[in-house]
Amino acid sequence: MEGTSVLTKETKQHIDNDAQDLLAIVEAASRVIAPLSPISSFAARNPWAGLEQQSFEQVADWLKDTRAVDIYPSPSMIHSAKEKGEIDEAFVELALQRWLEQHTFSIPSDVIKRYSDRALQLKPLPTNVVSKEELAKWMTTYTGANLYGLGNVFAQPIATHITNKKGEKLVKLLDNQVIKWCKLYLDENQAGWTMPNREKGFYLAWKHLISRDPALSKKQRGMLKELPDEPQQALEQALTRLGIEQAEIQTYLEGHLLSLPGWAGMMLWQSEQSNNEKMLLTEYLAIRIVLEATFVSPYLPLREVPSKQQDMMANLLASLIHWGGLTLEQWSQMEDVEQDAYLVFAYCFDDNVRRKLWLEAWEQTHAERLSQQMLANQDKFDDKEATLAQLAFCIDVRSEPFRRHLEKEGPFETIGIAGFFGLPIATRELGSNYTHPSLPVTSKPQHTIMELAGDDELGKFRQRKQTVNAFTNTFKKMKQNVLSSLLLPELSGPWLSAHMLTRSFTPRSANRWMSNLLNKWEKKPSTKLSLDHEHHASTNVSVGFSKEEKVSYVRQSLKLMGLTDKFAPLVVICGHGSHSTNNPYSAALECGACGGAAGGFNARVLATLCNLPEVREALALEGIDIPEETIFVAAEHKTTVDELEWVYVPELSEAAQVAYDRIESVMPAVSHNTNQERLSRLPNFQSECKNPKEEAYRFASDWSEIRPEWGLARNAAFIIGRRELTEACDLEGRAFLHHYDYHKDEDGALLANIIEGPATVSQMINLQYYASTVAPHYYGSGSKATQTVTAGLGVMQGNASDLLPGLPWQSVMQSDDEAYHSPIRLLIVIQAPNEHIERLLNNDRSFRAKVDNGWVRLASIDEQGIWKNW
Repeated sequence: MEGTSVLTKETKQHIDNDAQDLLAIVEAASRVIAPLSPISSFAARNPWAGLEQQSFEQVADWLKDTRAVDIYPSPSMIHSAKEKGEIDEAFVELALQRWLEQHTFSIPSDVIKRYSDRALQLKPLPTNVVSKEELAKWMTTYTGANLYGLGNVFAQPIATHITNKKGEKLVKLLDNQVIKWCKLYLDENQAGWTMPNREKGFYLAWKHLISRDPALSKKQRGMLKELPDEPQQALEQALTRLGIEQAEIQTYLEGHLLSLPGWAGMMLWQSEQSNNEKMLLTEYLAIRIVLEATFVSPYLPLREVPSKQQDMMANLLASLIHWGGLTLEQWSQMEDVEQDAYLVFAYCFDDNVRRKLWLEAWEQTHAERLSQQMLANQDKFDDKEATLAQLAFCIDVRSEPFRRHLEKEGPFETIGIAGFFGLPIATRELGSNYTHPSLPVTSKPQHTIMELAGDDELGKFRQRKQTVNAFTNTFKKMKQNVLSSLLLPELSGPWLSAHMLTRSFTPRSANRWMSNLLNKWEKKPSTKLSLDHEHHASTNVSVGFSKEEKVSYVRQSLKLMGLTDKFAPLVVICGHGSHSTNNPYSAALECGACGGAAGGFNARVLATLCNLPEVREALALEGIDIPEETIFVAAEHKTTVDELEWVYVPELSEAAQVAYDRIESVMPAVSHNTNQERLSRLPNFQSECKNPKEEAYRFASDWSEIRPEWGLARNAAFIIGRRELTEACDLEGRAFLHHYDYHKDEDGALLANIIEGPATVSQMINLQYYASTVAPHYYGSGSKATQTVTAGLGVMQGNASDLLPGLPWQSVMQSDDEAYHSPIRLLIVIQAPNEHIERLLNNDRSFRAKVDNGWVRLASIDEQGIWKNW
C-alpha cells in the first residue's frame, strides 16, 4: 500500500541536496575506470585516463595495494627482454643512481650497493630465510615504526574481508549476483527472453525481480522488498547501513568499481551514450552496494581487518638478510632506530621500484636506438626522382612497413595522417538503416554521409539484402525457441556439416565462395555520396556539408598532410581495414581508435571533396593551388593481407593515369615483401612458405585462426615530423608516423592539433596494449580458447566473470611463456625547435601532466638534428 509523504519542505530539500552530492561523488569515483564499448565497436581505451593527474608510479602502488594488480612488467618479461638485447643494463645502473639521488638513507652505502645489486636481479626471496620462531621473537621486542602506515591504503568492499560458514568469500557471491543482473539488463538481443521492465531502467527492473530471486535466502529476499524507488536513496541507505562515513564514500565507491571494472566500464559507456541512461552508473552502484549490505548485515559490526604488518615485516627482514648480507646476530644487536633505518630503505626499494627501474632502462634503450637510427639517416635523400604519386596513409603502425616497401618500388611519396582524415562523420552504407561513427571514439560525429543510388536500383538492392537478413534472423529465432530448436538440427545439419568441413579444410576457398555468392546475390549498385548539405529527419546530425565546411575540412586535412603545394599528378587517400573470420575481436583489428570503423569510406569522402571544382577554386584564393592534372583517388590498405583495394577512382588525367598504372604494376611486389616481413613475426607462420600472399589469405579466412595478424602489438613510438626523418629507417612496424613541418606552423596550432588528437589516441592504444600485457587477468581478456561471448556486448572467461575489458592473450603474447608486445610507454618524438616544444607544454597542461607524470615519454629533434629527452 502506498503511503503519503510526511516530509517537510526543508527535509525534502536536504534529501535533494544529499542526492546531488552523492551523484557528484559517483562521477568523481568513476575516474578509476574507463568506458568500455561493445566488442562489435571495440576501441582502444587507456584504462588509467582518469588518473593522469597522479604519477604512473603512484597509480602502480595504489593498484598493487588495493587490488593486488601489478602494472609493471613481470620479472620473466624483463629477463626475456634482457636476453633478447632489448635492455642495456647500463641504463639500469643509471636509473638506480637517479633514484638514490632522490632519496636519503642513513645506512652504509656498501649495504645499499650490495642490496640493490642483488635485488635488481629480480629473483624471488627464498621462503626459509627467517623462521616463524625467529620472526615472532623479534616482533615481540621491536618497538619501531609502523611501516605499513607509510603505504597508500585504500578501502575495499567490506564483503572482501568476510567468509561465510561454507567457506565462501562474500565478495565472490556479490560479484556473481552483480554479473547475473548486468548480463540480463545489458543484453543486446542475444538472449531469447529480455529482462522484464527493462524500459524503466536498471535499478527499477532489478528491484521488481530481486525479491523473487531463488539464489537468495528467504530472509535476504525479505530485506530487499521495501527498497526506495530512487537509486540515490537506496545507495545512500546502504552506505549508512555499512557505516561508511561521508569522507570515505568516494574511496569506497572506487573500490566497488574496481571490483568488476569491465561491467562497471560498460555501464559508464552506456551512460555516456544517452541522456535516458545517464544515471546508469549510479544505479549499478546502488544495486551492488544494496546487495552487499544485505549479504554482510549478519556479520556487522565487522571485526578488525587483519593487518598486513607482520607479513610485510617478515619480508623486509628476509630481504635485508638475503640481499643486504646481514646476519640475524647482527640484526638482533642493532638498536630500534638503526633497525628502522634499514627497514625504511628495504621498504622504499620495494618490488615496484625495482621493476620501475628496469622499465625505465627498457624505454631508454629503445629511445637511444631509435634516435641513433633516425639521426644516422637524415641526409640520405638529397637527389630524388620527381614524385609520381603521393599516398596519404593512416598513422597506424601497420602502415609503416607497407609505406617503406612501396617507396622502394618507385618515386612515391608517402604521408602520415590520422586515418579518419579529420572528417567528423558518421557513415551509412547503401541499404542500411544504421549509421556508424567513423572517427575516434573520443569525438562525436557532426555530419552523416550516406551512400546513395537510384530509386529503382536501391529498391531491388534492399529487397535482396532484406532476404538475407530475414533468413539470418529466422535462423537465430529458431535456435532460441524451445520447440523449433529441436527441429533445427534436422533441417540445417547437412548444410552446416558441409559448411564446417569446407571452412576447416579449405578455408580460403570456402570464404571466397561464400563472399562471391553473397555479392552476386546482393548485386550492390554503383553509388554516390550525400556530400551536399540537406535536412534529413532520420539522423540526429546534418547530412552532408555546406560549401564552407567542404573547403574547411579539405584545407585542414591538406595542412595536416603538409600537402599545400608541389602536388603530384596522383594523390591517393588510403584508409585501412582488416579481415578475419570467426573473430569476436575483428573490430580491434580495424582502426585502433575508431570503434571498428575501416577507413576506406572516409578516404573516399575526402578524395571526392578534393576533386570538387568549387573546393579547388576556394583553396586557390587562399594560396593552395591544386593543378588541374592532379586527381585525388581513394583506396583501402587491407592490413591482414597487405594489399591496396581501390574504392574510388574517377576519370584520371593523362599524368595521373601513368602514376596509377605504375602503382598497379608494383603492388604485387609491395604486397609480397610486406606480407613476408609481417607474417614472419607470427609464431604459426611456416617460414618455408613460398607464397606469403596465399598464406596471408589463409590466416584471414581460417575460422580456427586465433591470430590472423598482430594488429598494433609492439607499438612503441609516435613520430611527428617530415618523412625524410624516418624514410631510410626500418622501424619494424612499431611507430605511428604523422607528417609535420614546423616551418609551416608558426603559431603551433597544427602541432597542438596533432597532440590533442592523434597523439592522444596513440597513447590510448599504447596503454591498452601495455595493460593487456602486464595484467592480462585484470586489464586483458585471457585466452580466446576459453572466452564466452556474452549479451552481445563482450567476452567473459566462463559464464560468470567480469566483462573483460582488454585484448586477448593471443594479441600480445608470442607463446604461453613469452610476450610479443614490449610493454613500454609511448615515446612521442617531435621534429621541431626546443622553443616550439616549450610553447606546446606551456599551452597544453594536460599534455604536460602526461609527460611529467610518466604516462608518455617525450623527445624532440631540433633544426640542427640534436635529440633531446624532455
